[in-house]
Amino acid sequence: MSLLRTVWWFIFFFGYLLYSLPTLKKLKKLPHTLTEEEKREITHRLPKNWAKNLVQLTRTKVSVSGEDNIPPGPVLLVSNHQGNFDVPILLGYINKPFGFISKIEVKKIPLISRWMEVMECVFLDRTDRRKAIMSIRDGVEKMKAGNSIVLFPEGTRSKGSKMNEFKTGGLRLAIDSKVPIVPIKISGSYVIMEKSKWGFQPGNVSVVIGEPITLPEGKIDSKELAVQLQNVIEQLK
Repeated sequence: MSLLRTVWWFIFFFGYLLYSLPTLKKLKKLPHTLTEEEKREITHRLPKNWAKNLVQLTRTKVSVSGEDNIPPGPVLLVSNHQGNFDVPILLGYINKPFGFISKIEVKKIPLISRWMEVMECVFLDRTDRRKAIMSIRDGVEKMKAGNSIVLFPEGTRSKGSKMNEFKTGGLRLAIDSKVPIVPIKISGSYVIMEKSKWGFQPGNVSVVIGEPITLPEGKIDSKELAVQLQNVIEQLK
């Protein structure tokens, strides 16, 4: 990716956030006559457009298959995590409104944190177990209220095609809220940034969405669930 294109990417990144300020203010005054679903659609419209443009500016091609597998209503979207562009790829190319489980450090980034708050994202402090548990409980309440959330159970980027072991903590979101789990496999996103020596480089990314998994009644072993989900996602094609 040329230096000029890289500079333009960053200009667009921050410029669009400034452009979004009036919209942020308007979102606080949405008519009460709108349904919660309609409010979510309106709230996520601008960030989804921003995210898709960020990916397109790198000249990356994204293909999505299986979107019909996402059921209506709240779901936990569980995806592998290859690179930093996984977030804008999922946000920009999957139509359903959703928030993310994010590191607490992201709250320090101006404007982005404000948008994440209106999108009902959950901020997780991994250094404090008590706060982490409280964040998961907050996420469960958000999902019970109808919001969907994306979880990267690897916890960090794999920076390649091989997945890291899935962690169990975030799976409490689905176990406790009783929402369906939708498995997602991202392939090729690490090429855009993690494989680039500087800036970004074009990639060919595929996003495969599997059939939803409805959890059984009764006690669920989160470790077994993590292994099951990793196996399912690895086999998606």
